[in-house]
This record gives sequence, structure tokens and C-alpha cells, in this order.
Amino acid sequence: MDLPQGCIGAGFIRNLVWDHLHGRQSDCRDEDVDVLWFDPARATPDQDAALEDRLRAIAPDLRWSVRNQARMHLRNGDPPYPSVAGAMRAWPETATAIAAARDGAGCHIIAPFWLADLGQLSLRPTSRAPAKRAAFEDRLRSRGWRDRWPMVRVLA
Repeated sequence: MDLPQGCIGAGFIRNLVWDHLHGRQSDCRDEDVDVLWFDPARATPDQDAALEDRLRAIAPDLRWSVRNQARMHLRNGDPPYPSVAGAMRAWPETATAIAAARDGAGCHIIAPFWLADLGQLSLRPTSRAPAKRAAFEDRLRSRGWRDRWPMVRVLA
């Protein structure tokens, strides 16, 4: 779709990796496909919705979730983000802050907190700031991660 800094990431990649590490097959149709991009000139929910509509027309069996990271700081109460990777640094947990982008015939990985927590099945907050820590704790309670992936370790 030729989106600036366009990539697929977040829970979509984390879930595939953690299912694999638990010996399970993943079905992409069961997950949101998180499309991330960055363009301050097109930072409206309507723009994201139009992109989701285009993606659904191409692959209707997938659950597309498109978010321009140039506007997500407003929802999160943060200063403006400089890029997709900059936005990912503000996400609640390190293992979710992962994305992949096409790079010719290959793949470029965006991982501002590296890949260790993802590969070691570790959940760790990205920040000690009270609001970020609260978001991490809320996600830990509400997402059912320990039920789905019993080998996950919480590192607080």
C-alpha cells in the first residue's frame, strides 16, 4: 500500500511467535492484523478506516487494524511521536513493541526494545511511569495472556 513507514506488528507478531514457542499453529484469521504507519499530514481516523476498507477488499478474511502512529500520542497522553519506532517505545510492554516491514524481497524488523523478551516469552513494562505501568497491569489482567501462553513470565 506504499504507506510511509508501513509495517505489520504489535500483537499480530507477538502472538505468532508465542504460539510457535508453545508448539501451536497460528491462524492469522484469529488475530487482528495490526498495520502501523506514520504520516502527520494524514493523521485522521477516517484515513485509517479508508485503508482498512481497502485491505478488507484485498483480503476480506483477515481482521485489519490500521493506525497512523502520528496521531496515537493523543490517545495515549504522550508528546507527539517522531516515527513508528518512536511510538512503539511508548507502548505498554516490550514484547509487543515489534513490527516487520517489507524490504525488497526481505524483511526489516523494527524492535525498539530488541527481541529478547519476545523470544524468551517475557512480559515486561516499557516504563515505570505510573500511567504506563497502569496500562501494562490492565493489559496483563484483561488480555488472558497467561492462560493462552502458560510459559510466559511476567517481569515487573
